[in-house]
Amino acid sequence: MYSSIRIKKISPWILNILRIGIYQIAFLDKVPVSAAVNESVNLAKQYGHEASARFVNAILRKIEKNEMEKLLAYISTKPFTESEMISIITSHPVWMVEMLLKQYDKKFVAELLNANNITPEITIRVNAIKSSADQIFKLLQLKGIDCKKGNLPNSIKVKKMSDFGSQLFTVQDEAAQFACLKLAPNPGENVLDACSAPGGKTTYLAELMNNVGKVVAWDLHPHRVKLVEEAAKRLDITIIEPEVHDAGVYCKELDEKFDKILLDVPCSGLGVIRKKPDIKWTRQESDIAELVGIQEKLLEVCFHYLKPGGRMVYSTCTVLKQENEEQIEKFLKKHSEFRLLEKINLYPHQDETDGFFIAVLERET
Repeated sequence: MYSSIRIKKISPWILNILRIGIYQIAFLDKVPVSAAVNESVNLAKQYGHEASARFVNAILRKIEKNEMEKLLAYISTKPFTESEMISIITSHPVWMVEMLLKQYDKKFVAELLNANNITPEITIRVNAIKSSADQIFKLLQLKGIDCKKGNLPNSIKVKKMSDFGSQLFTVQDEAAQFACLKLAPNPGENVLDACSAPGGKTTYLAELMNNVGKVVAWDLHPHRVKLVEEAAKRLDITIIEPEVHDAGVYCKELDEKFDKILLDVPCSGLGVIRKKPDIKWTRQESDIAELVGIQEKLLEVCFHYLKPGGRMVYSTCTVLKQENEEQIEKFLKKHSEFRLLEKINLYPHQDETDGFFIAVLERET
């Protein structure tokens, strides 16, 4: 619309400078148009040459505040498919939109993807073995930090803060907290967190147990196990036993050893795009089938380790049904000794949490 030069022929440096400039002009109220143009031209001189700078200047001077309305009007004149239109408007890859449209209606998908483009508040989880939500809330208010009580017993939402090294709390979305609450570990129990790193859920399990009992924390990679160790040390938790262990490899000696198991499996991460927007572009459609296979394998191995009468929570931070409901349906068809106690779906646009799936399973005695 604004350039006679094809995008493929524009230097990536200049293309990104244009993107930043256009975003500032079209969407940011506090950045004057003149400042956005001048700074972009200066960047073009630094990363290109004089001709690049003149090109950037010419393009940005054509950009107006109503670019989104103009884009929608332009789209309406073109033969775009429904998924292509949603992809353009919400800035998500077409394959992702198409996959979601097979599972949810158009309105739901559009609202979900729009929510992915909104920066969420920071949610902190109070370390209940050190303090209480009321005490930390009052402390934050005294420090002048804009905050409000969360929807869960130990959660507080803050607009902005910088002190994340405290023993008194840790950053954790309410969806992840909810998965731990649904596992409901008790003091003195033997609990397994089969895919534990970086340790947010592991430490919350220990806190819910009042730091009494044992939480075995597995991860495949030593450097990630170290993250769990560091998280436990910072929060002054002593019952976590981190181990380098592949949860997908069956160990018969562990059969029926654990009272509770948290199986927070590797997934596509489509529920946390608002916090990790790079997922939109680094995740590929071909990844899904591989991840589904890993999830199924982990379920088929780890269920052996649960005691009769024990509880297992299967959770993901994705909104794809093949990673969520369909996995649990397959598992229950194979294992009649398990029953589904509860199934929970959380979505950013509905629940103000990460997109999350939680299935609470119980093994019959």
